[in-house]
Amino acid sequence: MIRVDNVSRAYGTGTTAVKALRNVSFEIPRGELVALRGRSGSGKTTLLNIIGGLDSPDEGTVTVDDTDLTRLEEDGRLALRRDRIGFVFQSFGLIPILTAAENIGVPLRLRRTAVHERDERVSLLLSLVGLSAHAEQRPSELSGGQRQRVAIARALANRPSLLIADEPTGQLDAETGLAMMKLLRAVVISEGVTILVATHDQQLLGLADRVLELRDGKVMQT
Repeated sequence: MIRVDNVSRAYGTGTTAVKALRNVSFEIPRGELVALRGRSGSGKTTLLNIIGGLDSPDEGTVTVDDTDLTRLEEDGRLALRRDRIGFVFQSFGLIPILTAAENIGVPLRLRRTAVHERDERVSLLLSLVGLSAHAEQRPSELSGGQRQRVAIARALANRPSLLIADEPTGQLDAETGLAMMKLLRAVVISEGVTILVATHDQQLLGLADRVLELRDGKVMQT
């Protein structure tokens, strides 16, 4: 599903350049929940952004779902993010004036999905994340855990092949964070999605199929 070959990324130039990634290489097969851990500043977000097509490496190649991202122009990366990659961030990123159901349906509206198909998909996702009873509530009326569940459902709306989650439990308490990781595990099974999640929570790492550790811009598999 993901193949990263000798990827390097630096910010700045000359003696002040910061090397975020150094010759990173690894593969992730389809249908796995893989955790990415590392200290703050270890390069986790940079790596996720490159795999998600939000940034480009200085060197190396990244292949996602049989597509070489490093050969794509911006339009191609945009189409890949829209159609095959879903994103979940710790800030949730929900639209305040929309209900939970409407937030989940936003990606489907952007793709001009037929109304009946959109409604069916939204209903299915609300059920998957356990929020069918909260469909008409707005983000301000939901708990942090519920808002993150809406964000996960929205990321799944277009049936992506890959879900990227950057510290999705960062604003949640330990119990709610564990529930989120269990939900992601269920998503792998029910939706057939490959998930790459950045987290530093030791309890959550235990739910992953595999753990990749970033140290000083280099990956070590554990």
